[in-house]
Amino acid sequence: MGAEQESTSGSAGGSAKGPTGGGPTDPSGRSKDADRRIGRRALIVGGTAAAVGSAVLARDELARLWWRIPGMERPRDDGAVDYAGATWVAASDANWRRADRPDDYRIEMVIVHVTQGSFDSAVRAFQDPGHKASSHYIVGQDGRVTQMIRELDVAYHAGNRDYNERSVGIEHAGFVDRPQDFTDAMYAASAKLTAQICARYDIPVDRKHVIGHVEVPGTDHTDPGPHWDWDRYMKLVRRAVTSGAAKPTPSGSSEPSPGASSKPPAGA
Repeated sequence: MGAEQESTSGSAGGSAKGPTGGGPTDPSGRSKDADRRIGRRALIVGGTAAAVGSAVLARDELARLWWRIPGMERPRDDGAVDYAGATWVAASDANWRRADRPDDYRIEMVIVHVTQGSFDSAVRAFQDPGHKASSHYIVGQDGRVTQMIRELDVAYHAGNRDYNERSVGIEHAGFVDRPQDFTDAMYAASAKLTAQICARYDIPVDRKHVIGHVEVPGTDHTDPGPHWDWDRYMKLVRRAVTSGAAKPTPSGSSEPSPGASSKPPAGA
């Protein structure tokens, strides 16, 4: 299980605004075991419910968080993906936090990143426990999609704890100052992925809910940068939604992708 302290710099790359800065650090100071206990919110809700005589509310809240009781864990299928077109490659446990989204944190956004490096270098970074950051997905210039963290879990990608808890992060292989890195195949694959995420969690397909890393409060990144074509991208996402290409599979019930592997894919 990953450390409770979340990255303040975001995920693999993205051009920084300056040599200093970074997102806010986690002020809670909780240990890594705290996430597996019954949450404070559950206890507050339970106490409030008892005060007003509504035992049903407390019971339902505690039942929803059963997996946080010490010794209990939400069932996981090795190699399962949330997006049928993705290949599974696991990120280091140090780069994400176990959760039960959207039950404990509502998923409300998709955040677009650029790796500032190759596809393979991003995979290696997210597998490195010292990196302390990762995103849920990486999209390559050839349109390949790799999932490294389940959508129900919290990835350390945005440099902002609140945004991490309420979003899915998608990295795109390339550099912000190289428009040629943003290929037709990348746009098409990423748009279909984003459309399915939006459909699965009922996220509005607009620029308030599909945002760039640069738009996350408190961060020092500028990705996806000035060459990312937002008008084109959002049109592709909407087209995928209206065409039915974004028909979602329930998160957590996906089958393992063909050829799922724990090794990084070959080639950048």
